[in-house]
Amino acid sequence: MEQSVIFDQKLLDRYDRPGPRYTSYPSAVQFHDLDEDLYRKVVRESNGDPIPSPLSLYLHVPFCNTVCYYCGCNKVITANRQRAIPYLENLQREIRLQGSLFDPDRQVEQLHFGGGTPTYLSNEQLSELMDVIAENFNLHEDDLGEYSIEIDPRSVDEHTIHLLRLLGFNRISFGVQDFDPDVQKAVNRIQSFEQSRDVINAARAAEFLSINIDLIYGLPLQTTASFARTLERVIELDPDRIAIYNYAHLPHLFKSQKQINADDLPPPQEKLNILQLAIHELTGAGYIYIGMDHFAKPDNELAVAQRNGELYRNFQGYSTHARCDVVGLGVTAIGKVANIYCQNRKTLDEYAAEIRQDHIPVFRGFTLDYDDQLRSDVISQLICNFDLSMSMLEDIYRIDFKSYFSEEITSLKQMQNDGLVEIQEDRIRVLPAGRLLIRNICTVFDRYLHGKENPGNFSKLI
Repeated sequence: MEQSVIFDQKLLDRYDRPGPRYTSYPSAVQFHDLDEDLYRKVVRESNGDPIPSPLSLYLHVPFCNTVCYYCGCNKVITANRQRAIPYLENLQREIRLQGSLFDPDRQVEQLHFGGGTPTYLSNEQLSELMDVIAENFNLHEDDLGEYSIEIDPRSVDEHTIHLLRLLGFNRISFGVQDFDPDVQKAVNRIQSFEQSRDVINAARAAEFLSINIDLIYGLPLQTTASFARTLERVIELDPDRIAIYNYAHLPHLFKSQKQINADDLPPPQEKLNILQLAIHELTGAGYIYIGMDHFAKPDNELAVAQRNGELYRNFQGYSTHARCDVVGLGVTAIGKVANIYCQNRKTLDEYAAEIRQDHIPVFRGFTLDYDDQLRSDVISQLICNFDLSMSMLEDIYRIDFKSYFSEEITSLKQMQNDGLVEIQEDRIRVLPAGRLLIRNICTVFDRYLHGKENPGNFSKLI
């Protein structure tokens, strides 16, 4: 498939509005109370499938040493490393509880440590945690699985990077956000280029299969000129993947963002200029726009999977391992088994109380009905591959696509007139001008947004 993107200012101005990021469909705002017994029942039934799905494990480490003002993650800010000890004990207990539910033959195809800052933990704690996971789940002993970890370059050294590789991690993601000193000071994240360069070089020496760098556009004091310098240095570091996230200033939702002076944020036009610059510079450097803020080298597995129509997206982002059951481990972690989403308790105290009683700490989620599963597949195909086969979905769901989605097809026609999509006899293709607006295109198929002028607490699509 063609993998190009066009920046069209007029289209962005016309279509940019709040909407979900579609790491799940329905999005988490639709979650409601979910019973632990239902979760256990669904896991048992999934074990009994003729060919049980492989597993994807997401493990949440919420601790950070200092606060980054822009952050909207679930986190605990503390310099007291002792606070992690009881949490790790509870986390290991949950790993054993969850591991006992799943058939031991089910392979873990994907493993992701997120946070917070996973490397807030000591090398010994990380090693012990991986040992417990290996004792309770069926991990690959080679590099066939996609095992990744998020890294704050300020929290590791060369020894830790090499240890992580020995522990089985083969993909690594470094948080950079911006190299400009003034921007770093404004968001309380001081991190030198040399500091990042040294740990990225260590990851390359340790033979990680994929190295990612995270950036954010729209931060206070950012300008097109300052971000150009950041991009130049990132390209110099030559990562396999680059993610450039849109900063959403929502201080009413994320308390730490109240520390940011809203007057220092780049105005909307400057923010768009920064995005346009990033697309121009990265594609000019040979990166492919994967979609949803992500770029990859043409030979990277994400770019290859997208060309082959095999890319997948879940709570951990883009992946080449589709159709896994996701097991969320740790406070606030979200999983999906068969047709239910499930989220763990959100506070350390609530989480600990459930674990002490040997309960799986799920408290809310969502059971997908037939229509939800169909729409989830539609959105996944569009957001991952920029292409949808109507006949494939008709065979799976026994529907006439154009009749079932007659209203949606009508809505898409205006987008077709604007050059965002092409509606063919059997396909819907997202055109290069529509790829930056893919979230907007997907909202057409979101029945929970239909008729809503204000779709809730979502960030803008661009």
